[in-house]
Amino acid sequence: MLYDADCGFCTRTARLVPRLRADVDLAALQETDLPAHGVDAVRARGEMPFVRVDGSVVYGHRAWAAVLESCPAPLRAAGRLLGSRMLGPVAARCYSWVARNRARLPGGTPACDLERRPSQRPR
Repeated sequence: MLYDADCGFCTRTARLVPRLRADVDLAALQETDLPAHGVDAVRARGEMPFVRVDGSVVYGHRAWAAVLESCPAPLRAAGRLLGSRMLGPVAARCYSWVARNRARLPGGTPACDLERRPSQRPR
């Protein structure tokens, strides 16, 4: 799981992942060779990337679904539901709202504001 270490909200959220007992490695975007992992650097600023064991990359709500799927039950089931076709469209909208507003959320700072970093906005 890769997170934006320049964003207080993202860093704070990433710190919660070990407490969920997720079986994932955490790394800051800024300390990772993104092209070597197939991660789109521009997209990664607005949507959290998750690099799967097979090398495929998912972003946003699908990344969170993958994190939760690595957790013990019942979080594993929540991850499957989050990534499902049934809940996916709603989860994508919720994730998009959180990403756009992360500077206003607990732990958020001006560095979290995607509008202040227009050259790094997701596509």
